[in-house]
Amino acid sequence: MHRPDDAHPLPLEDAAPSDPVPGDDVRDAALMSADAADDRHPLVTGAAQPTSTLATPDPDVSVAGGGGVGGGAVDLTLDEARRLILRAQGLLGADARKGGVHAMLRRLGAVQLDTISVLARSHELVAYARLGAVSRPEVERAYWHDPARSFEYWCHAACILPVEHWPLYSFRRRAFRERRFRWHEVPDNVDKLLDQVRDSGPLMTSDVGGAKNGGPWWDWSDSKIGLEWLLDIGELVCTRRVGWRRVYDLAERAIPADLLAQDLTDEECITRLAGIAGRSLGVANRTDLIDFLRLKGRFAAILDEALLSGAAGLTPVTVAGWPGKKGQANAWADPALLASEPRGRHRTTLVSPFDSLIWHRGRTERIFGFTYTLELYVPKHKRVHGYFTMPVLAGGRLIGRVDPAREGTTLVARQVHLEPGLSPAKWAGAVADALWSAAEWVGCDSVRVERADPPELVAMLNAPR
Repeated sequence: MHRPDDAHPLPLEDAAPSDPVPGDDVRDAALMSADAADDRHPLVTGAAQPTSTLATPDPDVSVAGGGGVGGGAVDLTLDEARRLILRAQGLLGADARKGGVHAMLRRLGAVQLDTISVLARSHELVAYARLGAVSRPEVERAYWHDPARSFEYWCHAACILPVEHWPLYSFRRRAFRERRFRWHEVPDNVDKLLDQVRDSGPLMTSDVGGAKNGGPWWDWSDSKIGLEWLLDIGELVCTRRVGWRRVYDLAERAIPADLLAQDLTDEECITRLAGIAGRSLGVANRTDLIDFLRLKGRFAAILDEALLSGAAGLTPVTVAGWPGKKGQANAWADPALLASEPRGRHRTTLVSPFDSLIWHRGRTERIFGFTYTLELYVPKHKRVHGYFTMPVLAGGRLIGRVDPAREGTTLVARQVHLEPGLSPAKWAGAVADALWSAAEWVGCDSVRVERADPPELVAMLNAPR
């Protein structure tokens, strides 16, 4: 089973019960019950009924998301909510391309890291999905730059985060320090490691004897455990990588002094992060926000209070068809998003399994009617859709999925699956566009589809362009 080398569970007090290790598709029934379905009772009269998640969309859209910020919950149809979410995620309209990769990171709040590279690594795929054929070296420079513009830490999982968010994660650094245990025992030599970084400058695990003891992926050396612990508690920070290996440096050297000087309470951290998560997701219920930030226990209670008091700066909304309790809003939305109209063209693209658009699988089903499991964790003989299946986004919907690979300069689609009920004649062009765009971005000059459902897609997608 794959696990990222740098991944580990968050502290007991702030790990979410779902996804105990980054990438798992596990959801906790107790957490979901907080948003358990009751009969929908709109707070604002005249709310529209849900629209079909497979309704044919227009490529150019314009929709007003509802009334003002005050005076009760704003009513949204499912289609309106979906378009607001796509705009917030940078997948609808041209405005999302302004400012390039770093501006995209600031809008998303967090970009997940993962060791798997099929067409490209996930943090590159996230940028590609929104910005198009931006060069991969440009993506890397935007994430890991000198001086630091971003840093790595634990949000939804191991993520790249805007450097200005450093103070907001002090609640998590404190939780690690109080716990003094990761998923390994913290070794006794951490002070010596810290002194070595202070005296010798930034280093990698290879500079202190290597990351592994020679066993399985989790059999880390004491030096690796110590460096990761020092990163957890904020003594060290990673603001760049070399050859996909973390470079550890003193936080006091790499993080701007004005950010280091900020000393926020747990309540301040989580309240501000709730606003960031809400703006990134566009429209989100409690479970979505919990999942974005991986909160539990007292930290989840702080988030609840920030939402109910309005301190998070999000507007209560009622999304038609979403679960909720009678007489209460069932989600929150970015008020700036509600005040404008999501205009522009929808992106047609392959989506990384680790993209924040689909982080929460229950949310993905709620928004798109799309059931998704990342099958790289499934034994090969039990896989239905493939090892690294990437959803296909087109027309504002997830219309299918592709299991990609590369053979030289050929992008190979081992399997292509169109969602049930969609016409191959209508949607084959969008799937082909997604495949060929991805192929050109990674330097391939041909595309070959091996299997498809329905089968007639194979000939359609393999036809000369």
